[in-house]
Amino acid sequence: MDLKINNISGHGDAAKEYVYLTAEKDCDVGRFMLADSTYTQDGKISNKLRHVYWFPDKQVKKGDAVVLRTGKGTNTSEPLDDGGTKHRFYWNLESAVWNDDGDAAVLLHVDEWTQKKAK
Repeated sequence: MDLKINNISGHGDAAKEYVYLTAEKDCDVGRFMLADSTYTQDGKISNKLRHVYWFPDKQVKKGDAVVLRTGKGTNTSEPLDDGGTKHRFYWNLESAVWNDDGDAAVLLHVDEWTQKKAK
């Protein structure tokens, strides 16, 4: 996969929470969704996706940091000392996402999709 989840930090406080990912290859992060899920009793990822963030279209380079913050803010990019870039995205949520021991961050690669207006 072109992105890798490194860690989740600041658990339980929306203003401090973030998921830190790294680009393994040059890619468009708009092809990825990050979801908060749980585990089943047998230790597998459940199909209960409670919060889902679909990254906006943005080209990133191999080695770039991609940070998804739970709280409010404006998406930014800034250069890193190693020559890469840190791309910050904001979920703009008021409450924490990563607040339970049984939470799981699930990264989905989305190449195709279709839509249909419900009404």
